[in-house]
Amino acid sequence: MRDVRFYLKPKYGRSHALIIGINTYIRCNPLSYAVNDATAVRDKLVKDFDFSSEDVTLLLDENATADAIRRAYLRFCNSDIELDDRLLIFFAGHGSTRSGMRGEVGYLVPVDATPDDLSTLIRWDDLTRNIEMIPAKHILFVMDACYGGLAITRTFQSGSARFLKDMLKRVSRQVLTAGKADQQVADSGGPIAGHSVFTGHLLQGLGGEAATPDGVLTASGLMSYVYGKVAADAGSFQTPHFGHIDGDGDFIFRAPKFGSDATSDAIDIDSMLVVPYPDEPTPRSDLPSKILRVKELLSDRERSIELHDFTVDEVKRFLSATGEDAFKSDGTFTIEEVIDRLTRYESHTKDLATIEACIAYWAAPSHRQILRKALARSTDRLDIRGGLLSWLTLRWYPLVIQTYCAGIASTEAGRYDTLSDLLLTEVQSGEDTMTVFRAVSRAIQEFAQAEIFKRLPGHERQYTPMSEYLFKQLQPQLDNALFMGRNYERAFDEFEIMLALVAVDQKLQAHQSAWGPVGRFGWKHQNNTPSPLTQLIDRIKAEGSKSPALQHGLFGGDENRFSEAANKCSAIVSALNWY
Repeated sequence: MRDVRFYLKPKYGRSHALIIGINTYIRCNPLSYAVNDATAVRDKLVKDFDFSSEDVTLLLDENATADAIRRAYLRFCNSDIELDDRLLIFFAGHGSTRSGMRGEVGYLVPVDATPDDLSTLIRWDDLTRNIEMIPAKHILFVMDACYGGLAITRTFQSGSARFLKDMLKRVSRQVLTAGKADQQVADSGGPIAGHSVFTGHLLQGLGGEAATPDGVLTASGLMSYVYGKVAADAGSFQTPHFGHIDGDGDFIFRAPKFGSDATSDAIDIDSMLVVPYPDEPTPRSDLPSKILRVKELLSDRERSIELHDFTVDEVKRFLSATGEDAFKSDGTFTIEEVIDRLTRYESHTKDLATIEACIAYWAAPSHRQILRKALARSTDRLDIRGGLLSWLTLRWYPLVIQTYCAGIASTEAGRYDTLSDLLLTEVQSGEDTMTVFRAVSRAIQEFAQAEIFKRLPGHERQYTPMSEYLFKQLQPQLDNALFMGRNYERAFDEFEIMLALVAVDQKLQAHQSAWGPVGRFGWKHQNNTPSPLTQLIDRIKAEGSKSPALQHGLFGGDENRFSEAANKCSAIVSALNWY
């Protein structure tokens, strides 16, 4: 699917649904409550979740033929569905699983199906192959049927924290089925008379049981609730199957306080919620496997060499993926190309930056050199060459991502030793050697001068567009690795403040005009909210010579030098004319 995240809004347009229920099959055993289930789900969507009845298609019994289901589904590829719309597909009926040479293949059984004739069934991956043609940002499949062959992942881990508006601006394709291939769906005996076990619990979840205390109801919360209830139900012999087919957003059913946040185009204030996923063994994607490996190696100091080699291999992969062949420095500047380059840089940097964050968070003394080496060697591709200035500037974006990830992890863990290592590590570009904080500060300044992030859709009027962008962009991967939850914002602000203070200090020591990159903490300082800048400065001054920041070499370990930088930085931020 093409990258549309910069064009998505933190709200829904229209809500669409295809609801299918089949009791009376022509050539299969009948079911008792599938039609009741489908009708009840339709009514619930229209009554409680702002689905217009005109946008809900209901196919029951004889109307739910293979041709009718395919036509109704494929119509979403060609209709007037927009990017910010949501789509729910509900099916109550028989499912079937066949074994192929490459594994299980799942099928839905329409009313006119002949069980032994595959041409009369609807193959599950026929639906998923066509899903990329449907522009709706959020699509949720809910299947009261059991079958296998589902290629799904767990994008969220148990207890993961997410920003609500951010989830509304991320694509998602999610699926919840009543059971797996070798299980039998219970068509009766559920918590609500006249409904199956699965849909009975689903309806209770939609009725509010799966919502957060604030009333927020997401697909992830609903899936977690239904999974736990159905698996534990005395009348059930099935275990629901759930996860993401694609994307990392979340289908939002209801968010009652969403519109109450005091926000503006310039200030991005969001609500964070914890995703109530059940603990369950899950297939691990590449990045979770790498995170698990790094944590295992960090826990055993005698395996530092293995950690070194593992990290170096990741640096090599990163360098190979971000070289000149993939990111040429010539060409025409367009916002589409900016978005494409940002997206590709983020994709190639994500694994390395998350590994560095884990090291920064848990590093023993023997591990800190590994972090410094990974940072230093990650700029090896940045030799001096000609080209379009904007593209040359953007080549430093991966180092910005790495520095932010490791820096946020350091401040969250109170690890000023790794933060000092991070900021004071020397990197090289051609014949020019500089510290990481200087390289990152310079890159941020050049991004601002070129208005790289200010040109992105949705960021045009923000005071600190790069800071706001990274604040949302980096949160999911850091939360998955470090379980930061609501501490994330504090750690993010503290890192940006330390970066600014160290940059100002460097300018003062060089007898130059003082400047440091001001992130979103700047508008907080001027917005009459508790200023994270003032709070951090006061804390370090109160700690005096015992401050971990000074003890680990920042500001030369000098209290007076820190105070001078802090006073200058406060004056710079206070003088900014944003209002």
